[in-house]
Amino acid sequence: MQSVWNSPNPILFGRGSAKAVGDKLREFGCKKVLVVYDKGVSSIADTVIGYIEAAGIAAVRFADVQADPPDWLVEKAGALGVAENVDGVVGVGGGSSIDAAKGAKLLIANPPPIKQYYGREGVVMKPSVPLIVMPTTAGTGSEATPGGVITDTDRGIKTNIAGIGCAVTLGIVDPELTVGLPPSVTAATGMDALCHCIESYTSARANDLSGVVGREGMRLVAKYLARAVEDGSDMEAREGMMFASVLGGMAMSGALCHLSHDIGRSLGAKFHVPHGNGCSACLPQVLEAVAPVRAPQLRYFVECFGTALPPDADAKAVGQAASEAARTLIRRIKLPTLRDLGIALDDLLAKVPDEVVMQCGMAAKAGFVTSPIPVTKELIADIVTKAYSN
Repeated sequence: MQSVWNSPNPILFGRGSAKAVGDKLREFGCKKVLVVYDKGVSSIADTVIGYIEAAGIAAVRFADVQADPPDWLVEKAGALGVAENVDGVVGVGGGSSIDAAKGAKLLIANPPPIKQYYGREGVVMKPSVPLIVMPTTAGTGSEATPGGVITDTDRGIKTNIAGIGCAVTLGIVDPELTVGLPPSVTAATGMDALCHCIESYTSARANDLSGVVGREGMRLVAKYLARAVEDGSDMEAREGMMFASVLGGMAMSGALCHLSHDIGRSLGAKFHVPHGNGCSACLPQVLEAVAPVRAPQLRYFVECFGTALPPDADAKAVGQAASEAARTLIRRIKLPTLRDLGIALDDLLAKVPDEVVMQCGMAAKAGFVTSPIPVTKELIADIVTKAYSN
């Protein structure tokens, strides 16, 4: 069997590893770096900047990152880096900060606008300055992926950048940076990691790597996510979830994600729903929908959560058990349901199915078919309606 996958970025993993950021930047020859983050992690960014400055490296702050970073914000960060003549970038925070840092790095060596670099294949760009990313959430996996997600404000969609111009030089993954994360954010980002693992494992592009690391990522989330939500000081759980997050990023690097993320991106772009909440909102229904063609993979998912299925359980029974396992976890960690998000069902149905089908169509034209079942407006409307009713 052929397997196509991308090697993950270099990763420095472990408690206390954040303290090495200054030394690593010095190894890369950096003397002045742009530090990209959002105001919600200002105290962590202050600590990181302290490590950087202690190594004799100047730091320029860009603290204006927004969720689902829009194109204009990324261009603003890149312009600051150019104006300050930085020779490195450090991204501190969740997926939005890391994606913004990737975009800023790209624009330091490649002229704006950012939209000319959208896409995964065939985009021409020059190498840029070193980039270190330091996640403060356990979910995005962006430290282990080759690109980032930017909001295209002209089209009102979330799209990708990838390539040598925005590549991560080093990911520093320190579980201690997640200790102060609120339970709601721990829950949402942890479900993002779970979605990465199960979607890549059931993707039409699933491969040997996504199977091995996706299975381990699911096992870790099943063991540690609820613990991390219920006791944020549980360092074993925090470390387990950080490891799951990295594995999720590795798993999706070649296999990519499918319907839960397709719906989540639409909810984010059209209704500004936080990414982890959007991806998890329809996960139970997506699992049930793909069960007819992915029953063996979903059987493993169910077993991770402690349910032993009969050997003769058919695909329908496996799908129902997987759906219930996901629902049970969502209830335990108190994530909002699709109805809880406060969006009318009619509004969801007016936008989400069309948006998902459009984005999947664009991806298919580029050779990236990820859903294991055909994507139609009727399928997405059915998934959304069922999720809203449950």
